Amino acid sequence: MSKDRILNPIFRNKLMTADEAAALINPGDNIGVSGFTGSGHPKEVPQALARRIAAATGRGETFRVGVLSGASTAPEFDGALFKVNGVSMRLPYQSDPDGRNRINSGDAWYMDVHLSEVAQNTVWGHYGKLDVALIEIVAILEDGRLVPSTSVGCNPTFLDMADRVILEVNSGLNAKLEGMHDIYSVAQPPNRQPIPITKPSDRIGEPYMRVDPAKVVAVVETDCPDRDTQFSAPDENSRRIAGHILDFLQYEVKKGRIPANLLPLQSGVGNVANAVMAGLNDGPYENLTGCTEVLQDGMLDMIRSGKLVCVSATAVSFSKEALVDFNANLDIYRKRIILRPQEISNHPEVVRRLGVITMNGMLEADIYGNVNSTHVLGSRMMNGLGGSGDFTRNAYLSIFMTPSLAKNGALSCIVPMVSHVDHTEHDVQVLVTEHGLADLRGLAPRQRAKLVIEKCADPKFRPALKDYLARAEKGANGQQTPHLLGEAFDWHLRALRGESM
Repeated sequence: MSKDRILNPIFRNKLMTADEAAALINPGDNIGVSGFTGSGHPKEVPQALARRIAAATGRGETFRVGVLSGASTAPEFDGALFKVNGVSMRLPYQSDPDGRNRINSGDAWYMDVHLSEVAQNTVWGHYGKLDVALIEIVAILEDGRLVPSTSVGCNPTFLDMADRVILEVNSGLNAKLEGMHDIYSVAQPPNRQPIPITKPSDRIGEPYMRVDPAKVVAVVETDCPDRDTQFSAPDENSRRIAGHILDFLQYEVKKGRIPANLLPLQSGVGNVANAVMAGLNDGPYENLTGCTEVLQDGMLDMIRSGKLVCVSATAVSFSKEALVDFNANLDIYRKRIILRPQEISNHPEVVRRLGVITMNGMLEADIYGNVNSTHVLGSRMMNGLGGSGDFTRNAYLSIFMTPSLAKNGALSCIVPMVSHVDHTEHDVQVLVTEHGLADLRGLAPRQRAKLVIEKCADPKFRPALKDYLARAEKGANGQQTPHLLGEAFDWHLRALRGESM
């Protein structure tokens, strides 16, 4: 295998097993790990490290590490380490059930960070010294250049900043990924220059990553495909939400506010996002482009149909069927897909310049347009903010979407006041549920509240929301954003008691 994927003799001489590489990681180390939404994460070394941690714990020793990543990884990393309680601090995003439980039980610290900021904060030392970079790649070329995997994330920064580097060379990933990536480094202030991207198809860097060979302490060969992402078929609510968004975009085109081929699209992950992409694929649009962070099934379908001519992202995350198609047709997709470091894919300057249309999910929104994306009932972390803030704050059009009800109808996703704020009313332009779409642009808070209740709230909760707003307008300590502070969170308190909101 090394003859095909590890072509540089210096790196080939550092070949070892996953257990031997894991032995080079020390208790208390901070690890910068590759991986973004279940793709491009190391597969073997973290499981070997988890076994080592479990053995140390069994001897009564403390062995925990800090973990930085691009975004979420997968069971082979987060799941393995969280199961043995081996993570002391995790950032900037995670989606593992064991990780979620450890974080919410207080066993692990968690820092929720805008993804575009992770690289520069690492450089500036805000997260402490980076001891180890554990990075999956596809190949090492004769001159030592690294062919990135199915995600880029913060990998170039981790390779630069870590004291020690462990590389997993994964022959289970398609070698034809070579050439899909665009690796570009952003200088630090005061030497920072404008990023020369004026359209998603611009390539401004090189297809490879680089590392100082002297820092590489281990190279491990693996043969493990990425896990596939399980997407269920869009349900009726997802299709309705998608329909409202498509009608809205068509209206914006007719008004002349966006061109006939729209503007670059950013879409969060999930079934609703894929339903929107399916609608666009069936719609009248041509020559569409994407500027997103994760490329999933819906956009891949649009590339295959010819509707989407180019998309820029930092990772791919596909279903089993889409992954088969992706690998079978990489010669085609490599010309249409550009994978960049997340510092570029999510960069506020680029998002603002390109005029991106952003579509992201949420847990709940309040009647004034504030959005909670991360915390269930105010305190319990779900996954994290991810890149939604990077895009929302700088979008030409920022859209948030959710079914109007949760927990079999016991919870309303439209509430008087969100229990945690991730996106303020200043950044949220459009809210959508299966019942309708509220265009909040140009409206004052009380106007927004009436529209959100009428268009987005479920009829089951609409009368209570109207009553809350009416009483707040009469009894509030000011009329700009009326609230009844004594009962603004009564809905969430009822839910905490196991009652319907």
